[in-house]
Amino acid sequence: MEWVKKTGIIASVVLMSGMLIHAVSDDAGKEKEQQATEGNYYFPEKIDFAGEPTPLNVADVRERLDRELLVNANLHATTQIIIKRANRAFTVIEPILKKNGVPDDFKYLAVIESGLVNAVSPAGARGVWQFMPETGKEYGMEINDEVDERYNLEKSTEAACRYLKNAKEKFGSWTLAAASYNGGVAGVNRQISFQGVDNYYDLLLTEETSRYVFRILALKQIMENPLKYGFNLLPADSYPVLPAKKVVTNTSVPDLAVFAKEQGINYKILKIHNPWLRDRKLTNSAGKEYVIEIPLSGY
Repeated sequence: MEWVKKTGIIASVVLMSGMLIHAVSDDAGKEKEQQATEGNYYFPEKIDFAGEPTPLNVADVRERLDRELLVNANLHATTQIIIKRANRAFTVIEPILKKNGVPDDFKYLAVIESGLVNAVSPAGARGVWQFMPETGKEYGMEINDEVDERYNLEKSTEAACRYLKNAKEKFGSWTLAAASYNGGVAGVNRQISFQGVDNYYDLLLTEETSRYVFRILALKQIMENPLKYGFNLLPADSYPVLPAKKVVTNTSVPDLAVFAKEQGINYKILKIHNPWLRDRKLTNSAGKEYVIEIPLSGY
């Protein structure tokens, strides 16, 4: 009888231990699942660019998006600072895209081109939208030693809209228009003619152009859903839009440092807010109207 009691106690202990282990295992599994959905990575069930669906059912398409999501979600400092800059840059970009009938998703093209700063590429492309000199002039920007409107976010966004609308008219697709911003209209068109397909996701392109739209999609996904990728930023963390006034001049400014002081700021602040002014002076013998931004606070 004593033996039966001991056996029963042992069996009960084993049973309870198993239940506890199972419960702990279930809790750990649930915690792991929660971390997977709320942590640093999430793959969307569907995504589109400018209303044009991305065929995630195609194996290579899914893998290419997966690559760009993983890369950019784990470039933590770089992606975080882009999210901070977007508050300021998108305030300028979004209404210009809307006014020109260009889909809002193209603001993410500017993100992958430059990180929303006035970058300079080894090939000579400049500004947030990364225009080459010839293309910039073709689309109406003034580019010389004293004035370079590729550094003017409003002017360069307007020029980008003209380029993208022309490309959309050519290809009939916003996705191909985006690809052509990297691969060139002529380059993308040659591949369409040679390969006999007219869908970006069906084309075999150069490595850079092949990744290009997927980079846009990845930044769109991350910036629209930052918490799913571990970017827990408060509104106060974003860089603010500083109030400013517009000063119009149609005469030459022989000394921009003196001009800045006359406006109640210094030369550094003048150049930060007007990076398109590339020299210490502004020669204006033709009487052209230039709009100079003067911040009202923040300094």
